[in-house]
Amino acid sequence: MSHSQLASPYLGAFMILVLATCSFVLITFLSSRIGKKLANRNTERLKSSIYECGPEVVKQPNKINIHYFFYAILFILFDVEVIFMYPWAVDFRLLGAFGLIEMLLFVTLLLIGFIYAWRKGVFEWQSIK
Repeated sequence: MSHSQLASPYLGAFMILVLATCSFVLITFLSSRIGKKLANRNTERLKSSIYECGPEVVKQPNKINIHYFFYAILFILFDVEVIFMYPWAVDFRLLGAFGLIEMLLFVTLLLIGFIYAWRKGVFEWQSIK
């Protein structure tokens, strides 16, 4: 067997991947060990207190508006719609009538969901008091 039969065109890329992985693991291991050895273990009360000026932080109840969650879900929904529609638009002629009916059904289901969300008041921003 000659050298050209054993060598793969991806052998160099594989070797770089192995070398990078080994060096990452080695550097991570060494930095954690060295950090633990060199870290100052003197944990005085003053050093572990708040750095900034001002009063102590008082834990308050969570007051995040639920509408952020609704907007995120709707964004993901319509983002997936665009991702699904792009290949359909590229291969529109290849898919033919079946692809058109499938896309119309998909858009109709999304439209029903959008109207449902609209009627439930998801798009109305209300302040928390």
